[in-house]
Formats: sequence, structure tokens, C-alpha cells
Amino acid sequence: MNNETLDTAKANVEKRGFLDIDLDPTMDLFAAIERLKKEKNAVVLAHYYQEPDIQDVADYIGDSLGLAQQAEQTTADMIVFAGVHFMAETAKILNPSKKVVIPDLKAGCSLSDSCPPTLFKKFKELHPDHKVVSYINCSAGIKALSDVICTSSNAKIIVESFPEDQPIIFAPDKNLGAYINKVTGRNMLLWNGACMVHEIFSLEKITKLKVRHPNAKLIAHPECEDPILRIADFIGSTTGLLKYSQTDPSTEFIVATETGILHQMMKASPDKTFIPAPPNNSCACNDCPHMKLNSLEKLYLCMEYETPEINMEEALRLAAKRPIDRMLEISKAAGL
Repeated sequence: MNNETLDTAKANVEKRGFLDIDLDPTMDLFAAIERLKKEKNAVVLAHYYQEPDIQDVADYIGDSLGLAQQAEQTTADMIVFAGVHFMAETAKILNPSKKVVIPDLKAGCSLSDSCPPTLFKKFKELHPDHKVVSYINCSAGIKALSDVICTSSNAKIIVESFPEDQPIIFAPDKNLGAYINKVTGRNMLLWNGACMVHEIFSLEKITKLKVRHPNAKLIAHPECEDPILRIADFIGSTTGLLKYSQTDPSTEFIVATETGILHQMMKASPDKTFIPAPPNNSCACNDCPHMKLNSLEKLYLCMEYETPEINMEEALRLAAKRPIDRMLEISKAAGL
């Protein structure tokens, strides 16, 4: 590849989202990525919803809480974040001196997009006595407007760290917020946002599936809508679902979350059966289109050429870091 081709690809990154460069189809990408990790002192952090090849090459695979904790603790010079944009942003917020790259800048998040900072700022101003707890699936702009961040792993503990009489705004996920209201007895004010993947599950189809598989347990992420959560045998974060599938004696599970987690479930429990919960459309899958924008090829390219890179203004970074630090402190004290 000549320099002109590379320069053109770099110039188009903002528009395309990734380095649009053809690779030799015979290249061993797994070996090349391992080589780049050593050469650049790079760490690959991947979310459970990434494609199996990316999960298999990652140094750490986890949910949002685990990934934030790993990003805070890493000694690598470069963080390669195989996830969506807000996750890479969180890594940069916690590591301003490290280079943070992402395979595809267009890997956004429908939930994050449902809560624009300008609108949320006006909403917050209408309720000046409220503290703001924001789910980590949001932009740096929303984090900067928050008092503390939470994940699905620690949301209950974070909310309960406030006095019972303290009014709280919960953003951006109305389904997770409603679930936390239910389990804590709080009455938080909920921003009207949701994840496109977790709102797509069909109660009717899941009910029929449970009839066909009477011994299967339905395990669901709390971003799912209430009718799904009401019939679930277990509700938990992505890591919580994975652990439950390993420790519960059941041999069949209907899994109501993004299909990427099934790879780890099947690896950990090859003798068990995992069935993706059916959506309310004609597709047989529940893939997050944003997560699945990343590929092994894009992962290699972003490591080799260290772009697309995540950057942000220092004032925004510092404002967003404060509530993340608070979350990590509360989680650590709770043993999470």
C-alpha cells in the first residue's frame, strides 16, 4: 500500500468511520494483532456483544463495569476498545495520557443517542433539587451533567447510596430505571430513553418458546421491557447472566439480551443449550448493529495505524470523570 492510499483513508475516517484499506486476504489477522499488542504495548478491551473473533483475540472481555475498571487499571500505552463509542470515550476519560483507538467511529449506541446533552440539560434545570444518576451507556456530555454513573451491575447499589428522601433523575434508560425503582422502592424520575436491541423482544414468541422448552430458564438483561422482566427466571447484567448460566443447574436457557454473549456462555458451558430470545420482527437474531460494525479487519487496521483515535476537550473530560470516579469508589466499597 502506498502513502497516498493511506493518506486518503485517514482523510476519510471521519466520514467513513474507519480506515477503508484493502488487506491481503491471506493475512493471519490473529497473529498480526498479537504482534501489534507487543510492539505497541497495546491492550484490547472487548465487550461481550462483539463478534466471536474479536472476543477471542481480546485481552479482556467484559460488561460496562468490568471494562471501565480495566480501563482505569491498565498499564498499556494504547487502549484498543472493541465496543461502541461511549465505551471508548470512558476509557479516554479515565486515561487522558494514553492513546485510545476504536475500530469504527460510527459504532454508536441507540440508547446514548436517545439522550442529547442539550435537551437533558434543560430537563435537569427543571428539577434543581434532584441528583442525577446516569447509566454508563451515555455520551461524555451526559456524564458531565451527572452526579454519579452506574452500570446494570451496580445500579441498585449506586441508587441506594443516596438517602431515601433524595429525589433522583435516572437517565437515559427508562427500562433499567423502572426496574431499579421496582427493586429499591424508589420513585426516580426517568428520562425516556431505551436500547433498540432490548426493546425488540417479543413476549408472545418467548412465551411460545417456553412452552416448547418447559425446562428452559429465561434470563434477561434489565434493559428489557417490564413484560419480559416479569416472566424472567433471572434478571442481571451481562456478566450476571453469564455467571448465572454457569452456576445454575439448568441445562437450557432462553437468553434475552444481545446475541454476542452466547459465545462466552457456550465456551463456559459447552454441555448446556442457549437459545436467543426471539424478537418481534422477522429476523431470527438480536444483534446490535452498532456493536457489529466492528470487525477483526478494522481492529487490526486501527491498531496498525493508530486511528480512529478518541479525543476530547479537557474541561469535558474532567467534568465527566468525576461521576465515573464516584461510581468506581462505590463499587469498590461494595466489593464489585
